[in-house]
Amino acid sequence: MKRSRSIRLVLIGSLAAGALAGCRPSNEKPPVSEQNVYTNNYFLPGAGYYHAPFRAWFSLPYNHFDPRSQRYFQGGRWESAPHQSITNISPPTAEASRQTQAMRTDIVRGGFGHTSSYFFVHS
Repeated sequence: MKRSRSIRLVLIGSLAAGALAGCRPSNEKPPVSEQNVYTNNYFLPGAGYYHAPFRAWFSLPYNHFDPRSQRYFQGGRWESAPHQSITNISPPTAEASRQTQAMRTDIVRGGFGHTSSYFFVHS
């Protein structure tokens, strides 16, 4: 009888640990913040590419060249020459941080997913 009871306790403890571990994703991504620094062309799904000299994210990489128009994309605008700056790492502005965090598609936003299932242990 004692052996059976100890096995049940181990199983219940394992299930409880598994349920608690399921409450927080193991691959949780850090939030975008004006306290963090990002390099040029740092990519976030849903938000785009970080342009360090402009301290914000944009849909295309920094100094992306369009062969049809013969122009370069930088800071949300198309220009005739590539942008030249010594800034290749910077913190985003507070507004850019808020907007980018809201646009991200690489994070789970609320809900319980499949962790809300239950386990039955027959005694």
